Amino acid sequence: MTATPPIASESELEDRLSQPPPAVVETFRRLPGDVLVLGAGGKMGPSLARMAARAAQAAGSGACIIAVSRFSDAGLRQRLEEWGIETVACDLLEPGALARLPRCPNVVYMPARKFGSSGAEWETWATNAFLPGAVGQAFPSSRMVAFSTGNVYPLWPVAQPPPDEDATLGPVGEYAQSCLGRERVLGYVSRRHGTPMVLLRLNYAVELRYGVLVDLARKVHAGEPIELGMGHVNVIWQGDANAYALQAFALCASPPAVLNVTGPLVRVADVAARLGELLGRPPLLAGAAAATALLSDPGRCHRRFGPPAVELETMLAWIADWVRRGGSTLGKPTRFEVRDGRF
Repeated sequence: MTATPPIASESELEDRLSQPPPAVVETFRRLPGDVLVLGAGGKMGPSLARMAARAAQAAGSGACIIAVSRFSDAGLRQRLEEWGIETVACDLLEPGALARLPRCPNVVYMPARKFGSSGAEWETWATNAFLPGAVGQAFPSSRMVAFSTGNVYPLWPVAQPPPDEDATLGPVGEYAQSCLGRERVLGYVSRRHGTPMVLLRLNYAVELRYGVLVDLARKVHAGEPIELGMGHVNVIWQGDANAYALQAFALCASPPAVLNVTGPLVRVADVAARLGELLGRPPLLAGAAAATALLSDPGRCHRRFGPPAVELETMLAWIADWVRRGGSTLGKPTRFEVRDGRF
């Protein structure tokens, strides 16, 4: 098999993360109306909004993509506008803020708070459980693709098949509990108003500047120990996660549909070993894998929309090359190894 060329620059990375596959373009041919992306300033929002804009243009739909964020980074707002995306600067938790937003028939809901939750739990609950209800009440007639997380599942025995969308939930820690709160509140809104929704339980999206595989590659490269307690994880290329999320508009229903959005289940020790080969530095492993881990079964997603386009080996090769060359990062470790739910 021919090796996939490395990604040379951030501009090329942004282009790859936002390139809409044909299925996403077809989604926009069938999707009437504009798309409002709430919480578009996070790690995933800009590339998702850009993919939507490129898909709408390729489909000739005329749909406008509107990105909403506080936009503390003025440069991000400028880039989005250069990509043909309208922007609205807004703190969604401010009184009256939601009333000032344009009413769009399609909403991507992305606001979330994870890191810094311990010690500021009230802020986490406000963002993850209060805000979804306010947004749902403000957009009762819109189709809504809402991001959730695989953290709503309990730590799962690795010897058993991973949990699918019908598995019993058991969030560990207040962050994960607040995420289940988000799902329950959106479920209430959907049932109360008939709002068509889909809840996307995502974990873990990866690109070259952020993600579990980046955390591991940087530790291998630096000769830092890798704790093996959380010995198994699911990972997915962020561009594939973007594509699944936009195609998920076709699944919106009341009560909400639920979809695990992720990629292959991998052993952390195996990934570290492969990164060591690619980086020419053997990994320094510490501890032993526990009998449980945070896992998800993405079978329903893959059966409906096809398997991820970017395979694990390609991700590892791209990331190893990026780390070796000193490529930039977002400076936000995933802390995937946390087992007590405290972030």
